[in-house]
Amino acid sequence: MSPSQPDAADRRAVDQRASDAERDHVAAMLGEALATGRLTSVEHADRLEATYTAVTVGDLAPITRDLPAVAGAQAQAPAGTDRQRVAAVFSKVVRSGRWVPGRHTELRSTFGALIVDLADAVLPGREITLELNSLFGKLIVRVPSNARVIEEGGALFAKRHVSGGDDPDGSGPLIRVTGRATFGKIVVSRNDDHHF
Repeated sequence: MSPSQPDAADRRAVDQRASDAERDHVAAMLGEALATGRLTSVEHADRLEATYTAVTVGDLAPITRDLPAVAGAQAQAPAGTDRQRVAAVFSKVVRSGRWVPGRHTELRSTFGALIVDLADAVLPGREITLELNSLFGKLIVRVPSNARVIEEGGALFAKRHVSGGDDPDGSGPLIRVTGRATFGKIVVSRNDDHHF
């Protein structure tokens, strides 16, 4: 075998399914590259989206091929991918477009309106938890059309409508919805649902 041809073990490694830890390591490298000016914010967003949709280790390799390696101590998930909070208090807040929610994102509306569109968001992994809390407020969330939604929340003197169910082909993200509506309204719907 010539030195330029990968052996069978290397080909098998490239074809292995990528883990969330491997995706997080690549995301850390991208975050460092953005912080040091090696990537623009648009390049960072594009590569981050490719990272979190990568299926195999081979899909991850080209994303950071032109970037220096990040030392082991720094190879943590980028800031904001673990926990995040968005709140609307006596106001209206709209979050949409391309953004990165946390693996656990708390959305809180208190005497206000919070509208969150995850359709174009770059989700930091295959599963995220949305903690939705509405106290005398309105909270509307649009999830990607291929999302699987698990409802685990409650309501007291409120309206809570969560739709989504299962993705038929199982390729979409799992979004776990928790939290509580108290004298408020919470609506979670798919991109193609008309409750939004």
